[in-house]
Amino acid sequence: MNTMNKNLPTGIPIRIKLGFLPAKRGCFDPVSAGAMRNRTVAVLNRLGNELGVEFVIPDERHTEHGCVTTLEEAEYAAELFRRENVAGILLGAMNFGEESAVAWAIKKATLDVPIQVFGCQEDETLTMNTVRRDSFCGLLSLCDVLRQIGVKYSVARTSICFPEDASFAADIDWFQRVCRVVGGIKTARYAQIGTRPDCFWTCRYNEKKLQKLGPTAVVCDLSEAFAEAKAIGDDDPEYRKHLDETKRYADCSQCDPQAIQRSAKFELFLRRFQKRHRIDGFGVQCWASIQHNYGCSACLAMSRLGNDGIPCACEADILGTMSMHAALLAAGTPAGLADWNNLHNDDDELATIWHCGVFPGVFSKPSGSQCSQPPIRIGDLGVQDAPPGNTHGTVHFVSKPGPVTLFRVAQDVDSNWHAVVVEAAFEDNAAETSGCYGWCRIPNLQSLYRNVLLQHFPHHVGVVQEHYGNVLWEAFGNYFDMKMYHSAQVVPGLYTSQLPF
Repeated sequence: MNTMNKNLPTGIPIRIKLGFLPAKRGCFDPVSAGAMRNRTVAVLNRLGNELGVEFVIPDERHTEHGCVTTLEEAEYAAELFRRENVAGILLGAMNFGEESAVAWAIKKATLDVPIQVFGCQEDETLTMNTVRRDSFCGLLSLCDVLRQIGVKYSVARTSICFPEDASFAADIDWFQRVCRVVGGIKTARYAQIGTRPDCFWTCRYNEKKLQKLGPTAVVCDLSEAFAEAKAIGDDDPEYRKHLDETKRYADCSQCDPQAIQRSAKFELFLRRFQKRHRIDGFGVQCWASIQHNYGCSACLAMSRLGNDGIPCACEADILGTMSMHAALLAAGTPAGLADWNNLHNDDDELATIWHCGVFPGVFSKPSGSQCSQPPIRIGDLGVQDAPPGNTHGTVHFVSKPGPVTLFRVAQDVDSNWHAVVVEAAFEDNAAETSGCYGWCRIPNLQSLYRNVLLQHFPHHVGVVQEHYGNVLWEAFGNYFDMKMYHSAQVVPGLYTSQLPF
């Protein structure tokens, strides 16, 4: 099981609350339902400690055997979930379950959060004397009533199980990540620092449609950013701290020291802006104004923030920022932004996932790896006509091999939403280039490129380590109603819970 990284200082809510709604029907044995509820609670408490989740659970003082059956119990559970502001609801059929009570609890809670349903397995193969649960049948009824009241919900991968089963733990981990993504995106605040470069039409977006989805765009002109960064004194203790950390973060020996100092001050501006405005991610105009008018490249500062869990997208690409942020919320680890850059000459499922420097440092190969370059090296962007040294600050390294998820949210010309998710892997390859990159093996790449990317998506894509495709698929396909695409789809754009991930 992949657990959330609890060490990131910002960008991820360290703990979320999930409500547990144990449902039972009165004509079935209440003692058996209560015993299963207690077994489930014991497992949830253990998983909560592992995953960074607090479970909010109706207690036995207000409900019969801790389960919800009557309208009064439903109202109590709804008020409890609403008061605790849970980020999702885990609906469990301890036996058949009472549809009216479940529907009333969900309606009265008025939370509009993800819901996951599961049912509890029978204790034994059925006999005439078995104390039955009939959760297999009851779950069908509970899901039908959720549809009747217009509620979106998810179904556990193993929908009928015992709480002690490994599949149950995996489903809870998956669901809490979906809740993190949905809740995080709905309340996100993304800072656009400067405008997109004029030639980057691919970074256009409809800000009003973004607000309707949930995220708020907070804008700042580059002139304000440069003025605040330049006003930071050389004796500022925060600046000295960031400058020292920058020199430990990467090999800066090939760069003009003044450019590295400017980078540290620009980073400090971004961090202070993030705290003032409660920013979840940045889209930065990273060229060419900053090189000409400030005196460094933005990549180093953006990479360091991204490494701390504050995603920073290039070219003021706010939808790229959202794609990075979603991937970060799903994984609990830093995300990068990349170009789908070059197809390998000898392998049509191998391409470079590349950019000139905003990958987080945790992506890099460790020291001692077989690579002709140092792990993280700071270099020159090469923007023409800028003064010597003013283009220093790009980040260069090769990404370590391993599984990755690629994710991109976009808008069509009518501002309708769609997203692509790909599970792939970085691997070692002798071919080299500059910047941050990894040779990425993408199954069915030719089909993906021809039928999906060529028609629907720009050249930027968010990237995060490990595989979380199903989390992002569920969050954006189900709860945000986006058209979804992946490399093995038979019908592009069709959301379905049956995935090859």
